[in-house]
Amino acid sequence: MFPTVREVLALEPVRHGVPRLVAGGEALDRRVRWVHVAEVPDIASLLGGGELVLTTGIGLPADNAGLRAFIADLAAVGVAGLVVELGRRYIGGVPQAMVAAAERCGLPLVELRRATPFVRVTEAVHALIVDAQLTELRATEEIHQRFTELSVDGAGPGEVVRQAAELSGCAVVLENLSRQVLAYDAAGSSAELLLDGWEQLSRRILPAGRTAYDVDSGWLVTMVGARGQDWGRLLVRWLGGGALTLGARPDTPPTRLTILVERAASTLALGRLIRRDAEGLERQLHRTLLTALLDHSRPVDEVALRARALGVPLERRHLVGVVVRYRGDDPAEATPDEGTHVLGGGPQSGPARLRDLAEAVGHAVHEAHLTALTSALDDQAVGALLALSDPAGEERALTAFAAALHRVRPDMFPGQVTPHPDGVARTTGRPDPAGTAVIGAGSGVGSLREARRSLVEARQVADAARRDRRDLPIFRLPHVGLAGLLHLLRDEPSLQTFVERELGALLSYDAQHPREQLLGTLRAYLDQGRNKSAGAAAAHLSRPAFYERLARIGRILDADLDSVDACLSLHVALLALDAIRTP
Repeated sequence: MFPTVREVLALEPVRHGVPRLVAGGEALDRRVRWVHVAEVPDIASLLGGGELVLTTGIGLPADNAGLRAFIADLAAVGVAGLVVELGRRYIGGVPQAMVAAAERCGLPLVELRRATPFVRVTEAVHALIVDAQLTELRATEEIHQRFTELSVDGAGPGEVVRQAAELSGCAVVLENLSRQVLAYDAAGSSAELLLDGWEQLSRRILPAGRTAYDVDSGWLVTMVGARGQDWGRLLVRWLGGGALTLGARPDTPPTRLTILVERAASTLALGRLIRRDAEGLERQLHRTLLTALLDHSRPVDEVALRARALGVPLERRHLVGVVVRYRGDDPAEATPDEGTHVLGGGPQSGPARLRDLAEAVGHAVHEAHLTALTSALDDQAVGALLALSDPAGEERALTAFAAALHRVRPDMFPGQVTPHPDGVARTTGRPDPAGTAVIGAGSGVGSLREARRSLVEARQVADAARRDRRDLPIFRLPHVGLAGLLHLLRDEPSLQTFVERELGALLSYDAQHPREQLLGTLRAYLDQGRNKSAGAAAAHLSRPAFYERLARIGRILDADLDSVDACLSLHVALLALDAIRTP
């Protein structure tokens, strides 16, 4: 914002005086905050730092010690430089004691070898300062105006980041608290180079303060969040270039850049709050309608009417139920949410992670350009009823939804961030195939009256698949297998009766003889395909002991363990027992 000593020396009124630098040449880039004319030796006590002092020297001390003290006092208060007009006190040049002292203190010392009206110098420098301040004010006003418009327009993170990069001329990155890139703009540079190894780079950027500049890395960083809950960081790469560099020290970003990054962060935080508040009532209506479909609390025609008024037409549509749920029931098993945590925080509460899962599902539906009712179904799952115009597009729509959800929440569906031209982060591949959530989809139906069946099936499939570690973007009923089918039926009395009929006697025996646990012996035998030698090894028993246990199991269950049919029935009963015992 302020001119440097070097720039002041280039002004016409100063050049008229034929300036000559005699000391402190390495400090010519100091900023001049003001110009002060002084003819008394104790002027330093009246200065605040950053002034360019003009003097004829008529009031300066006559002795070398006094001159050295005068220079030292000026340097101590941080003046930008000292300009001495020759001709009144000093004729051929300033005393060598002054030159040596200024050089030692690193204070620019300039001689004016021609008489120069100081008023013209002060007018020229102050005009330059005022112009710079007006430019700064206009730029700041433009920043506030631009981001106010973005807030009013409800701009998304990608657009806010793009505008920040355009105004600053610098690369800008928005990340969550897990150091995953949410949006970026490379400002014309290579996006691949910008994001290569981003997480490792980001974790090394540790500025001190909520908004601060990390000199070593060249990144200006500010936290993003509101209501005391930070959910991300906004980073601007400033290496001394860009559109806002005028007036900054070499190791400090300009004030305008700091204002810009903080204003952009506020716009991002406000946008998130607005979207959440605006979606609050809408999500409540979605939940009311989905609940009505599941428990038949409202007539189907009324649900269709209210859904259409909400902008989700369900009549004459191909409907597909989808359920997204966390794989574990313990909130501690979930990935920390960038919207409700600070770095180093513990696991979030169940309602918080469910809220963010519902938000992610809603964003994924929007990003995939789909129409759907979406709502939390219970403490662990979020449901969506997709309304498709063409039944042939069912698989395509489900694939698009899954891909969008993976992009919206890469922490639930881990992947590698890759740059795309639109500036929104993408993920490819999943090193941890399971992730922390699973998507289940029901069979498509042709009428709203059948929608409950699709939703219930989707929930059952998601429940059955949450222990499945296969790399499947969406689980459907054919994927769940026998174990999944038994999991779906675990609450059925007929299945529980079957388990008791097949294994009840053995379970009772184990309860009375806890040190033997014959159920484990039977499991080892059946898991090894009725191979007794392999079963003995798996059970860590000698073959005679294993054979004796099998004989005892046969007597307890009154079953022939050499019979394929009998063993098949027992194996299914074991799988069903596991399903019943699994929460």
